[in-house]
Amino acid sequence: MPTPDPVAFSPFGVDIMWYGIAVTLGIVLAALVVYWRAPKHDIDRDRLLTFIIICVPVGIIGARAYYVLFNWDYYAGDIARILNFRGGGLAVHGGLIAGLAAGAILCAIWKVRPLNLMDLCVPAIALAQSIGRWGNYFNGEAHGGPTDLPWAVIIDGQTYHPTFLYESIWCFILFIILICVDNHRKFEGQVLLLYGILYSCERFLVEALRTDSLMIGPFKQAQVLSLVIIIICLTCYVILKKRNKKTASK
Repeated sequence: MPTPDPVAFSPFGVDIMWYGIAVTLGIVLAALVVYWRAPKHDIDRDRLLTFIIICVPVGIIGARAYYVLFNWDYYAGDIARILNFRGGGLAVHGGLIAGLAAGAILCAIWKVRPLNLMDLCVPAIALAQSIGRWGNYFNGEAHGGPTDLPWAVIIDGQTYHPTFLYESIWCFILFIILICVDNHRKFEGQVLLLYGILYSCERFLVEALRTDSLMIGPFKQAQVLSLVIIIICLTCYVILKKRNKKTASK
């Protein structure tokens, strides 16, 4: 699986990157999914659009800021390089933290139940991740170590684990799982917490294969954060599930 030219086309001499197309397509399809499913969560579609208009840019900025922060030696003092989103360099965890935080703040302002909103959104986020990961393929990044597997990605004549592909497939499966769970949701927060657990398990395993991970000292930061998220989400899931059972039994 050789990597193609990262430039899709160049109208008027301006390069349009496949990376940007993949990320944009993922965001658009995710927005359509949450817009379509909003009535199931008793969320007004007009209000939802306002959430999307605010949270998506905040999430992108957060994803870039997170990536730059953990690569500061490379970006320090170079504003043009920091702002070059088209060249890649968006950290999923940074986008999730910023986007969900913005959503929580807006929920507090507008008196919207935050767990209900996030249960609506996280399946679509998994879909966006599944599609957006292909931007890494076009940029020849986010790959693992050398391998002879038949589905290896070829970069500069060398074959590597296509870790972007592993995550893309898992996130699409996760999207389907979460939609099914959401259709039979037992308590608010169930879908959000399952997303946190299942995505983090996958990310911890796949990150072990990657050769370009962001680091915290000797540790891969995505693995450290994934473990923290798994522990927090499992604990919250058990608490909310027990609380729901007690409420249902009254």
